[in-house]
Amino acid sequence: MGYLNSVHPSTSGAQADNSLVSGGGISQNGKFSYGYASSPGKRSSMEDFYETRIDGVDGETVGLFGVFDGHGGARAAEYVKQHLFSNLINHPKFISDTKSAIADAYNHTDSELLKCEKSENRDAGSTASTAILVGDRLVVANVGDSRAVICRGGNAIAVSRDHKPDQTDERQRIEDAGGFVMWAGTWRVGGVLAVSRAFGDRFLKQFVVADPEIQEEVVDGSLEFLILASDGLWDVVSNEEAVEMIKPIEDPEQAARRLMQEAYQRGSADNITCVVVRFLANQSNNAQEQK
Repeated sequence: MGYLNSVHPSTSGAQADNSLVSGGGISQNGKFSYGYASSPGKRSSMEDFYETRIDGVDGETVGLFGVFDGHGGARAAEYVKQHLFSNLINHPKFISDTKSAIADAYNHTDSELLKCEKSENRDAGSTASTAILVGDRLVVANVGDSRAVICRGGNAIAVSRDHKPDQTDERQRIEDAGGFVMWAGTWRVGGVLAVSRAFGDRFLKQFVVADPEIQEEVVDGSLEFLILASDGLWDVVSNEEAVEMIKPIEDPEQAARRLMQEAYQRGSADNITCVVVRFLANQSNNAQEQK
């Protein structure tokens, strides 16, 4: 994903489980479990990062999950992984006004990243698809083309939008700012970048913003699980296929590994990173219904 000709596919024939990392955990309050799996796939370099953490904030158990897909190198994605959630949970309105706190944290993290990038000759950027669990709220924020999909009532529902330069509103925003979108294998900002929103990308920053689109969902009995993944999955697996594939897999780590391996087998040419969060309130209900 990202820059034109920035990374070349590996010719080493690496297998899907080469450099594979996976893991998972469960919240202390027993309300959700999570798992992740990440692999370079067929690429010779790794620019995907992920974060899964559980924190206590003002007496609340908070889950923070993110997938960050870098382009032009790994630096920007690694920086966002290391700083975004810390900036968020330290925001004074994190609990009282989570959406505005997320928007502030995204833009603050981007500004700080750009300051760090001034000393670098190469430009770098990153997507971010994040999900924050606070009480009975699931707040999803997105910049770029990593994606969040939920399973609610057995149905796949996208809760983020891929930010592509050819979308009517994104193209208009870029052109209003003095930029242009052109075809170079795919639609690209300035003929270079295949996403219209990202962290970093200081040479294109006037057009490539880090303003997240934010969507909130209620965590109730109909919400079964969440998938966050880089476009290494979504390029070759549809939202509906991904949901159907992991419905019967109760262990979220195994579910994440299943998605990653399927993407690899279908010929994904990118790094592949998947995070799965299962909401446990309805697991026993589902088991009863299936009997």
